[in-house]
Amino acid sequence: MPLNCSSLASRVPHILGGLKTTATTRVGGGGVLFNFFNKTHQNNSLCTASLPLNKRNDSQRFCLSSSSSSSVMEGIKDSGFSTQEIEKYSKELDIAVRAVQMACSLCQKVQESLISKTNSQVQAKDDNSPVTVADWSVQATVSWILSETLGSRNVVIVAEEDVQTLSKPDSAGLLEAVVQTVNDCLAEAPRFGLKAPGTILGSSEVLEAISRCNSAGGPSGRFWALDPVDGTLGFVRGDQYAVALALIEDGEVVLGVLGCPNYPMRKEWLSYHHRYHRIISKLTPPTSESWDKGCVIYARRGSGEAWMQPLIQGHKKLVWPNSATPVRVSTIENPALATFCEPVEKANSSHSFTAGLAHSVGLRKQPLRVYSMVKYAAIARGDAEVFMKFARAGYKEKIWDHAAGVVIIREAGGVVTDAGGCPLNFSKGMYLEGLDRGIIACAGIKLHEKIIKAVDASWNSSSL
Repeated sequence: MPLNCSSLASRVPHILGGLKTTATTRVGGGGVLFNFFNKTHQNNSLCTASLPLNKRNDSQRFCLSSSSSSSVMEGIKDSGFSTQEIEKYSKELDIAVRAVQMACSLCQKVQESLISKTNSQVQAKDDNSPVTVADWSVQATVSWILSETLGSRNVVIVAEEDVQTLSKPDSAGLLEAVVQTVNDCLAEAPRFGLKAPGTILGSSEVLEAISRCNSAGGPSGRFWALDPVDGTLGFVRGDQYAVALALIEDGEVVLGVLGCPNYPMRKEWLSYHHRYHRIISKLTPPTSESWDKGCVIYARRGSGEAWMQPLIQGHKKLVWPNSATPVRVSTIENPALATFCEPVEKANSSHSFTAGLAHSVGLRKQPLRVYSMVKYAAIARGDAEVFMKFARAGYKEKIWDHAAGVVIIREAGGVVTDAGGCPLNFSKGMYLEGLDRGIIACAGIKLHEKIIKAVDASWNSSSL
């Protein structure tokens, strides 16, 4: 039986985007300005979706009553945020964006190597999913950067990869490639406004950086959730993938960064395999000043804003805010005009069930099947309106596959819940425990409501 989260009328406001005020605050080292303003629901209720679970009482679970004439500071107070709380993640966000920019640069070089020649540096994990030099190298690089900039005692990380394969005697060549890739990347840290290591890292130091990401998560304290290469299958096929980094505190995602190196700036190219985009780019090469593909999208809980930067290309330096532009979800509410995303692989989601849902709610466009959390980026940017995922029985969703995308969509104005309308719970460890049937992300409330009703109506007849 599905676990319903109260009535739809009360559960939808709970997962709406965060607070905004007319005040401004600077992120990181004198960089991009974030604007905050009061965001209220139609019934003038102030949402508490971003209020930490341990700060909510039963009456605050969904919404707090708030007069539309309340002052900006009263709105902040009522929502559970102080000005200090809103600003306190500025340093972490600044470092996270720079680290993901570096990681994307690393991934681009490794992917080019994989595409241009037969490469034995793609391994299979116990579940037969692929893992590459990039996965381990990004995890080591991000782990090292966070520990060096924030202090190793202050950094706890939950991440996908471990050192088991790299530590095997017959993996010496693979480990050597990872160590070389990490050192090549860290040598370029000053280009991204970060400090490089004083000396070259050895194998033991790289393995330590990877294995440091061994937290199990949980309901209390602060930890980072990292997916070094989300969508590794897309990565090795030369298609879409993402680098995902999120900060979780007391079970709530407080900031998220998504690096999408192959994300085309022209929406229509999302429908094509990335190899076609590469061919066209070679035929009509972009100018040095054009923004052809690749971006980093990021958001901080309670800001009501999500931002996008171009990737740092060539030998350019990252100068904050690096031409950052705000992104917002689509305003399309008509299902017939909406685009919906789903995973490429049938093993990860039931295409037949989502097809039936799409038809029942009036979605008429062909689904946009995209690897990785690029689907979350597409909704946050307004390039798609719906993301649905209904995994087959026995599959458990991992927090690093969703954390960054969820906070970005919410702050861009969208809605993300499970199929029962409840917010995704990141306080139960490495997995999204208690997930009701599947995950639904939408640009707006109306589409979200229709899909949830359709799920309720058709679930019993499904084979999931």
